[in-house]
Amino acid sequence: MTEGPLLWFLNRSTGLVALVLLTAATVLGVLALGGRPGTRVPRFVVQSVHRNVALLAVVTVAVHVLSSVVDEFVDIRWWHALVPFTGDHERVWLGLGAVAVDLLLVVTVTSLLRHRMRRRTWHALHLSVYPLWLTSILHGAGMGTDLGAGLWWVTLCCAAAVAAAVAWRLVRASKTEDDPTDPVRDGMTMPLRRSP
Repeated sequence: MTEGPLLWFLNRSTGLVALVLLTAATVLGVLALGGRPGTRVPRFVVQSVHRNVALLAVVTVAVHVLSSVVDEFVDIRWWHALVPFTGDHERVWLGLGAVAVDLLLVVTVTSLLRHRMRRRTWHALHLSVYPLWLTSILHGAGMGTDLGAGLWWVTLCCAAAVAAAVAWRLVRASKTEDDPTDPVRDGMTMPLRRSP
């Protein structure tokens, strides 16, 4: 039972779903920073969805890692998933996956301890989601066999979604940079209502 098509399909499907969920969490995180509260969708709703999607991504990545370790078709040990570039099979691509897992652990643990950390420290650590997402894309593109099966468009859409969200955030930040009436200029405040 530790080798066969079931584990292969589980590993591939959870990898693909994890990439989509990580992308959605990244996009929602970027969008949660921008805009004024109370317009279209309240910020607390976007942040709540962001946290829930991120939690789902963490669980999906855990199942992805577990299924790759349990599957005996390729020799991937549990430490290969945590210590980058130590495995013999596809060393670079597996190593990038391990980097992504390590960064995911940093983001998850610091998010759980956010209320005990200084905001700037948490924010600086939380910015590691960008290299986390990028290494996930590279890991999937290099190690995944599904790109040849016509699923390259998923990777392309994920890349386009994050690029569009970051571009929107940068444009939005440049517009509000000089607006002293914008209560969310620094992107790190969370007012409950607009300032009069």
